[in-house]
Amino acid sequence: MPQSDTSKVRRWDQHGREHVVRIRRTWGRRTISCETCDWRRRARFLPRLKAEEHLARAHQATVDPTGT
Repeated sequence: MPQSDTSKVRRWDQHGREHVVRIRRTWGRRTISCETCDWRRRARFLPRLKAEEHLARAHQATVDPTGT
């Protein structure tokens, strides 16, 4: 059974809609996928930054719920 873990990046757009990109790591490979538009990409470096960039560009979702 492969070892894996998952995290997510959540942002809200100006209309209050939530957008989520999941980051999955299985055996050292990272895959990022958007739940809103089904966009997927492999990411060797900085997957969290790439997820944030996708949310900002594709969905104009820039409001961070954690405030950081």
